[in-house]
Amino acid sequence: RSSWLLLAPLLTPPVPVITAPPCSLCPEGAHRFQWIRNLVPEFGISSSHVKVLSSPAEFYELLKVQIKTAKQRVVMASLYLGTGLLEQELVDCLEETLEKSLEAKGLSDFRVSILLDYTRGSRGRKNSRTMLIPLLQRFPEQVRVSLFHTPNLRGLLRLLIPERFNETIGLQHIKVYLFDDNVILSGANLSDLYFTNRQDRYVLLQDSPEIADFFTELVDAIGDVSLQLQRDDTVQMMEGMVHPYQGDKMAYCEIANRRVMEVINSARTRQELLHTKTFHGSQQGSSLLSQQGSQASRGLKPEPDTWIYPLIQMKPFGIQIDEMITETLLTEAERDARIYLTTGYFNLTQAYMDLILGTRAEYRILLASPEVNGFFGAKGVAGAIPAAYVYIEHQFYSEVCYLHQQERVQLQEYSRAGWTFHAKGLWLYLAGSDLPCLTLIGSPNFGYRSVHRDLEAQVAIVTENKALQQQLHQEQEQLYLCSGVVSSSTFEQPNRYVKLWVKLVTPLIKNFF
Repeated sequence: RSSWLLLAPLLTPPVPVITAPPCSLCPEGAHRFQWIRNLVPEFGISSSHVKVLSSPAEFYELLKVQIKTAKQRVVMASLYLGTGLLEQELVDCLEETLEKSLEAKGLSDFRVSILLDYTRGSRGRKNSRTMLIPLLQRFPEQVRVSLFHTPNLRGLLRLLIPERFNETIGLQHIKVYLFDDNVILSGANLSDLYFTNRQDRYVLLQDSPEIADFFTELVDAIGDVSLQLQRDDTVQMMEGMVHPYQGDKMAYCEIANRRVMEVINSARTRQELLHTKTFHGSQQGSSLLSQQGSQASRGLKPEPDTWIYPLIQMKPFGIQIDEMITETLLTEAERDARIYLTTGYFNLTQAYMDLILGTRAEYRILLASPEVNGFFGAKGVAGAIPAAYVYIEHQFYSEVCYLHQQERVQLQEYSRAGWTFHAKGLWLYLAGSDLPCLTLIGSPNFGYRSVHRDLEAQVAIVTENKALQQQLHQEQEQLYLCSGVVSSSTFEQPNRYVKLWVKLVTPLIKNFF
């Protein structure tokens, strides 16, 4: 019976937001995307600092190596930390690094900050909290564990909705893992499935102090408005902070909005100043170089050929930057451009669907077949979720056919025996190009939850470098290689049968998953 609580709507309005008008794209190459820096900080880096990973095992091994070699900071934001042996090994790595920091002189300022979701991280008797309490007990001055609780789960709703179902109201969904000045952006959580056979996407930004500082400040800002885990497994808010579900909702959301926007705006100002200095410096440097030798001999940094733009979406706080930029990218994509869009949970917002169906670019949309959906085989009502996704997919495909767009908009289903699929993001190929110049990678799924309920972050990576473009192209090809094209016959297969009750309920609950 509790599953019907999923239907409970959130009646209170979000904090009002002022949206910027859409920006038109500039004409030349990768630089056509520099309009994004009007909304968010722009980080120019060398493409040699970017590494695209391809497998869960590679992701897991990199996490362990980075934790063990960290000297100043480890900052990790995830939905949750699992409770298995692989996750325990990560905690052990953290403990080992913390011990070393205490033994080594001058490294006592080493800090570990972990941000998780309160409801998902508290699920079950053994959970993310119980995994991390030993670290808090041993290293109280160096370890911080913040548990974000959505302000929309409060009052009677919070009392009535049981565990697991309470996660439908809103979550901390950001996945960022940073170690000193190295940053991993991904859609993967800290759980054994994501280290073994749950396919996701992962990119490592090496030696990128400005980007690492930005995400450290972002995690700190969300942490400041989150519940703080204590050594006795209780939680409490920082002194003077409005409580997310006991305090005034509007006041809480306004404080959270202010804290996060301070991070975004101050970083944007810093990067603009840096850009101005670098621009003038490079002009002076170039005249010196013509007289006195090569750029390397002058000790100048190489000109950036890759730009990183962090895109934040926190609709509960009235922040919808990612939504604005994604919609603009889809709107402005030119005829004969190709967009490869992937999501583990195909449940696009109406706005995204309208843009895909009404614009000019070619789309290749990769989604999970029912067998690789993370909910496949789940007990109870959750076991019907893959069928609900099939129903949503069939409706979208029917709309594509009705509009005679089958050539321009193609659906493909990821299928791989023994694996599940969780990859999300997009790759943009300009007209006439065989390689992508832009990718989005991070936590959003392009669905209602990502846009309206959860805290999300991804980055737009824009590059002029052919080698990095090739890396991104190979990543896309590797994922799409495990897929088959969807046709009308796809939905005639026995495993695509959707029960009547699922069809009736799906429109009512699709905004919750």
